[in-house]
Amino acid sequence: QVQLVESGGGLVQTGGSLRLSCAASGRTFSIYHMGWFRQAPGKEREFVAAITWSGGTTYYPDSVKGRFTISRDNAKNTVYLQVNSLNPEDTAVYYCAAIPRAGGQYEIWGQGTLVTVSS
Repeated sequence: QVQLVESGGGLVQTGGSLRLSCAASGRTFSIYHMGWFRQAPGKEREFVAAITWSGGTTYYPDSVKGRFTISRDNAKNTVYLQVNSLNPEDTAVYYCAAIPRAGGQYEIWGQGTLVTVSS
């Protein structure tokens, strides 16, 4: 079973950037498509990016398209989320999650990393 650990969160000013990382344990990382989600205080969890197992296809909602970039390095068992042009509405706990290539739902989640954007 893969375990996920996020890192890279922190405090940043409006307009700043961060690179979030999600390191996966185990040898089966490449059998999973990966996603990033976020949850702001008092709000529901929101999808922000996804990438297929090979890295060949990515998905973003309109709210972050052009500002967020997801990528992965299967040799390093790591998925990244580059977040640019941050604004206070991006403040949230960011989670990575794994969904099997065979389909289904996101079944493995990390503990999250907090991103705080100051105005």
